Amino acid sequence: MGYTLIISEKPTAAKRIAQALAENGVKEIKNHGAKYYKIKRNRNDIIVVPAVGHLFVLSEAKKLSVWKYPVFDVEWKPVFLKRSNVWAKKYYKNIEELSKNATEFISACDYDIEGSTIAFNILRFICGVEDGKRMKFSTLTKPDLIEAYEKASSHLDFPQIEAGLTRHQLDWYFGINVSRALTLSLQRVGGYWTLSAGRVQGPTLAILEKREREIESFVPKPFWEIELKGNVNGETITARHEKGKFWEKEIVEKILEKCKGRNGVVETVERKRVKQNPPFPFDLTSLQREAYALFKFSPRMTLDIAQTLYEKALISYPRTSSQKLPAKTGYKNILKKLSEQKEYESFCKGLLGKPGLKPNEGKKTDPAHPSIFPTGLKPKDLNAYQRKLYDLIARRFLSVFAQPAIREQMKIVVSVEGERFVTTGARTLEENWMKIYKPYIKVKEQILPDAKKGETVTVKSLKRLDKETQPPKRYTQASILKEMESLGLGTKATRAQILQTLYDREYIKEDSIKVTELGTAVINALKKYCPEIISVELTRKFEEEMEAIQEGKKRGEEILKEAEEKLRNILSEFKRNEEGIGNDILSAVKRFEEQETTIGNCKCGGKLKIIYSRKTHKRFVGCTNYPKCNVSFPLPQKGKIEILEKKCEKCGLFLISIKGRNKKWVLCPKCGFEKSLSDKMKR
Repeated sequence: MGYTLIISEKPTAAKRIAQALAENGVKEIKNHGAKYYKIKRNRNDIIVVPAVGHLFVLSEAKKLSVWKYPVFDVEWKPVFLKRSNVWAKKYYKNIEELSKNATEFISACDYDIEGSTIAFNILRFICGVEDGKRMKFSTLTKPDLIEAYEKASSHLDFPQIEAGLTRHQLDWYFGINVSRALTLSLQRVGGYWTLSAGRVQGPTLAILEKREREIESFVPKPFWEIELKGNVNGETITARHEKGKFWEKEIVEKILEKCKGRNGVVETVERKRVKQNPPFPFDLTSLQREAYALFKFSPRMTLDIAQTLYEKALISYPRTSSQKLPAKTGYKNILKKLSEQKEYESFCKGLLGKPGLKPNEGKKTDPAHPSIFPTGLKPKDLNAYQRKLYDLIARRFLSVFAQPAIREQMKIVVSVEGERFVTTGARTLEENWMKIYKPYIKVKEQILPDAKKGETVTVKSLKRLDKETQPPKRYTQASILKEMESLGLGTKATRAQILQTLYDREYIKEDSIKVTELGTAVINALKKYCPEIISVELTRKFEEEMEAIQEGKKRGEEILKEAEEKLRNILSEFKRNEEGIGNDILSAVKRFEEQETTIGNCKCGGKLKIIYSRKTHKRFVGCTNYPKCNVSFPLPQKGKIEILEKKCEKCGLFLISIKGRNKKWVLCPKCGFEKSLSDKMKR
């Protein structure tokens, strides 16, 4: 007897879909080591079976014994053909067997480009069909899933599918070809290092390297400010000269001499009330930036936690660029549910008592999903990281419905011999939304004296402040994410992974991002010989064209043809300069390896380096003068090692960090552990 086969993207989603749609209980079946679910609805037999993300990946159509480039002959192949992904085969086999007797197919994968691509590949390559119904939902709550099932579209979302297939192929074209070109150029001159550069990865690294050069080439310029400390009505004030920065020291000295020993007078007093509106609802990028600023969660970590909260049906779909909360979200119902959680009870009651609920929305939209919001379901069994992010999302949601905060801004201008000094302050009169969001905002309360025009200011001190201009700040993981978004690099769902790849390739390091010598060498080589590869304009152009595919204005074939032609020209030039590129990178690789493995000097005159033994497959610190010098120190065998800039106070060797899954240890290889600390999963 036939049945409807619903395909979900992940096992947790499959279980929730089955539980939501079932009318007479759920039958859980384990087959090949993976689970699927049998249910009945409206007397119809339904089976809900999960994938586990992508079950197919792009690969070369014909695998060659040696690398070459350019290559454009690709095809989709099962992900489990790669030994490290063999665990995915059980999900493949379940879908394959269950598809044989299915009479109807429904895609219930995430409603975005990736989810649509996942479902389409499963349907055409495993199930042998090219179309099916499409469920669309933004939360995994029972009401939303029932509505998505009952209102499922009669066809798949083909424009989104075509955009997804095109994006994957486009990224493969750029990523594989440029990465091979870089690696082979290095091998040609006798070096070895696995190098990579992608369609978005290259321009992002170029932005970071440009900032690195700006910092290195920065020459500080001296300037001076004048600070007045005085007393009015028995209260102290601190004010700065209204001109701010002085670029000529002589002018400052003249003003100081002019005002020496003189008191001032209050020239003007300004007070005004201003409204400070609530923040906008979270889209993914703003959530990632806020979580980094508050908790030092990396963008990828934030996305991973948000995905877990979504799969627990606690928040809406996180991969969204929307700052909108449409009325159909059901504000009142969510507030009523949230009011059952003690920490939000009083806020919810206050909001529900308002005559109308209207969110303070931003301009950004997303055709597939609203902004990120809590569903109202009560959290259970959350770890500390999940709890933090859930609370941030819940309070943000509540705050967008609250009244604007009322702040009083104050300004006092003090005149001393005609020279004007300004001090400003602010205080909160009505907290309103700030009271809800208080754990996550810093509001400066600077209350000025109740001064009146014409009152005397007793000058206690008047001094010159010697300062100098500062170099541009390094990008953080939050600020580079914002820059990528503003430049149209990558998508809301891919930016965090692109940044992580740059860390994994050791092109960048640290939270206040520094570009390594290796990263600089790769960018300089690309900039010198094929600058189009790192062009923001070219990358943005392709992003815009893929958006046009989603809107039905362009076809994927023409974009891929254009990309192939562009890459052939670029790589042809690359191949002509292969030896020069290889030599440029080789010298940097040698310096990088030296920096990344040397922890200090040995007493014998050699260098103490981190060594990986090919015989024992173990790592340790040893002397470069071995076997004449047999000084060595053991190292932990698990975790990623990074040499820090800080030195051990006892022996002077550089400290190293060992990053495990949930911990970070800092130690001196010679003296032992310096300290142990929680890594907070920063990367």
